[in-house]
Amino acid sequence: MRSGLRAIAPMLVTPRFEVIPTGSIEESVVEFVPPDVTVTVTASPNKGLEPTLDLAERLRVRGYRVVPHVSARLVVDTAHLKEVVERMVACGVENVFVPAGDADPPAGSFDSALSMLQELDGLGRPFAQVGITGYPESHPSISDDVTIQAMWDKRQFATYIVSNLCFDASIVRRWITRVRGRGVTLPIYFGLAGPVGQTKLLNMATKIGVGESVRILSGHAKWIVRMGAPGGYSPTRLLERAGATLADPASVVGGVHLFTFNQLRETEEWRQSILAQLRAD
Repeated sequence: MRSGLRAIAPMLVTPRFEVIPTGSIEESVVEFVPPDVTVTVTASPNKGLEPTLDLAERLRVRGYRVVPHVSARLVVDTAHLKEVVERMVACGVENVFVPAGDADPPAGSFDSALSMLQELDGLGRPFAQVGITGYPESHPSISDDVTIQAMWDKRQFATYIVSNLCFDASIVRRWITRVRGRGVTLPIYFGLAGPVGQTKLLNMATKIGVGESVRILSGHAKWIVRMGAPGGYSPTRLLERAGATLADPASVVGGVHLFTFNQLRETEEWRQSILAQLRAD
């Protein structure tokens, strides 16, 4: 096992698997995802928060640690937020991820993650862990300076950052350096696309809708093509190249967040193969 991969492999022991709340995903989680893996559940601007909350509740009954995505622009008002909080607390959720979301226009009074984080703070910080988004590569509609500033503004209301997809280890290194240089010390969960082929990725895009696909893959159109091509994208190769940066204590990386695109069997088989290599070394 190469040194970069060896450095990052322990983070794959307890990763986060991101899933999209489709009709069959609960059974796929139960079949392929071990109970010690944290499952995060996305929220769609087209379907609203209900599928996310419903799946979170059902997976909690199954014994999983669940992190629902509570997109600010899908929350109507403070009363709605209180309902969401009460519902998630009642089922034992202790960790939520708060992106702004892509609903345009917003469903109600929250037009940014910061505004809803402030409201959660006013409700007594009901969740022990609160995640916010980081963008190693440029956001399609927000400048890099603004995204870095936003992390600074939100840092006092959050406990960790999840990085959006990035396929270039050098960009990851520069971004982490910039975040730390700005004085943001929250631990980062490195967002990594799982081992998903082009055909399955495009099939998933038709199931979850164009809007959700764009949310996850925005800015990476060339990678959609390369994922299915010989010698194309490899999560193993990216970890080999980024491993030293991610394992550096100065980077304060808390773990790996795997974008599974609901391809749970492939993602878990890949993860187990890396862990097997680690044990063999």
